[in-house]
Amino acid sequence: MIYTKIKQLCCKRHISIYRLEKDLKFSNCSICKWKTSKPTVDKLQKVANYFEVPLEYFLKDDGEPRQP
Repeated sequence: MIYTKIKQLCCKRHISIYRLEKDLKFSNCSICKWKTSKPTVDKLQKVANYFEVPLEYFLKDDGEPRQP
């Protein structure tokens, strides 16, 4: 869910995940790993600040089906 929302924001801003990682000084492919794991709150806050959205944007369930 978090990775999907980040990917959507990147698409809206016409930037790649790679570019986002570089701009935020994250290690290469660190955001991609969030497909299967959860980021730390401080890293997620940096992403929220970058896109100027509240942290809760990534945490709220917007009706997407959950995977088993």
